[in-house]
Amino acid sequence: MVLIIDPQNAGIAGNMIAGAFVDLGVNPNKMKEVMENVANEFCGVKVDINRVNKSGIETTYLAVETCKEDNQAISFKDLLLKIENIEVKESKKINQLIPKEVFEISKKVFERIAISEAKIHGKTLEEVHFHEVGAADAVADVFGSIFGYCTLGYNNPKEKVIGLPIALGGGTIESNHGRIPVPAPAVMEMLKGVNCFGGPVATELATPTGVAIYLEICDEFKEFQPMIKPLSTGYGAGKKDFDFPNVLRIIQSENIIETQFIEVLETNIDHLSGETIGFLFEKLMNMGARDVAIVPIIMKKNRPGHLLKVISKKEDTDKLVSTIFRETGTLGIRVSKHTHRGLANRKIISLDVDINGKVVKIRFKIACVNDEIISSRAEYEDLKKIAIEMDIPLKNIEEIANDEIQLYLKRNREEFNN
Repeated sequence: MVLIIDPQNAGIAGNMIAGAFVDLGVNPNKMKEVMENVANEFCGVKVDINRVNKSGIETTYLAVETCKEDNQAISFKDLLLKIENIEVKESKKINQLIPKEVFEISKKVFERIAISEAKIHGKTLEEVHFHEVGAADAVADVFGSIFGYCTLGYNNPKEKVIGLPIALGGGTIESNHGRIPVPAPAVMEMLKGVNCFGGPVATELATPTGVAIYLEICDEFKEFQPMIKPLSTGYGAGKKDFDFPNVLRIIQSENIIETQFIEVLETNIDHLSGETIGFLFEKLMNMGARDVAIVPIIMKKNRPGHLLKVISKKEDTDKLVSTIFRETGTLGIRVSKHTHRGLANRKIISLDVDINGKVVKIRFKIACVNDEIISSRAEYEDLKKIAIEMDIPLKNIEEIANDEIQLYLKRNREEFNN
């Protein structure tokens, strides 16, 4: 199973994540009980879970009301102590409501926020005090979201959670430190290296709590939605109303084929020698090309020539195009952008293989799609080296290696299914 968190439309907040998990099937009564039991250790809290319609989409909305007089700022250290006290109480119950992993992951979420706040304010973790962590509604949102995440089983290493880019909002908001820009400094600090974008409205869409949860539970982040086979979709509502659905979408999907966005470079060549083309092939591969193909073609006026096709990562395209121009003198290069290719999951292993009484190391590339092994090949360079050193036909080495890898896979197939 794969879980896709999609905050591209209306951003992300803790109660939106928890609401989407309820929409996906988490028991709302247990969710409410978890959120209230934990948050009530900080101040009086009431959680209401209702179905609401946001601009035409039926969704689940979690409203958390706190006793404002008791809801004071708290240090990160004291916050952890309170959570650990709750964990001790919970462990003594015969029927534990909150699993141990919910406490462990929730503490990591709060640590993310604390680290970002400490960095922004120039303080240590021991010194930092801030309302975002101390607020009982934030505590409720974190525990509710992580409870939903664990209840659906996505804390299992076999499952994967993919995060799509976050809509951040814009404008300014009032905080305990005065007026600050949106997104909040703590949000920007946490999102370093993760795709996100401003808008589409001049208000806060991505809260520190929501962003910290998102970062903690996602296994990877993608610029575009991958190829999926959806099974169910949950919608968690935000508090505000816009002229578009203020909802967070979370999609459950069957295991998907991994996709990667690439760019394809092509040019026709009819004036270079075979040696020059061979030199270009090696140079492009050494510069980062994912693959290079040279195909014989018939060009205009029935001239024989070659089609040079290069697969490139986006960040490598400019240097590869420049190199092709310089090395070939071609007048034009076709660049196909945002092409995506399916990828098998690959793993390289090294095995000790007995070749005529001598033990040698051979690397094998194992490829899997949807937990099925589709290929298991020995690395050619390893086979070539052994064949030359031992003066044995290459095909004989290959046969021995193939037998060895099949025996290995038969003994260790479960490793690759995980």
